[in-house]
Amino acid sequence: MFNLFQPPADSHLKRAAAMLREAHMARIEHQAAAEHHGALARMYAERAAWLEKELHPEAAMAVPLATPRGDAFDGTGKRPADSSILYHPFDNKRRLEG
Repeated sequence: MFNLFQPPADSHLKRAAAMLREAHMARIEHQAAAEHHGALARMYAERAAWLEKELHPEAAMAVPLATPRGDAFDGTGKRPADSSILYHPFDNKRRLEG
């Protein structure tokens, strides 16, 4: 007749589906937050380079700015040939070991 004290047989499937939806929403939210933080990191790197140039106009910033996403790499996992040599930010003739 009526099973008032027993949960329906498919209640665990409904709960699993709800948890799956929550997981997808959390992934989307965290991905958006990561993109926002990456944009902030690039903006602050550009701001630091601009302020460095304002403080030391005679010395151009020779060190390439690396972004958190690894934009200095071409996607193959290898560095481009020109990015393997880093120069001192205040003396273009001094190389940094790296």
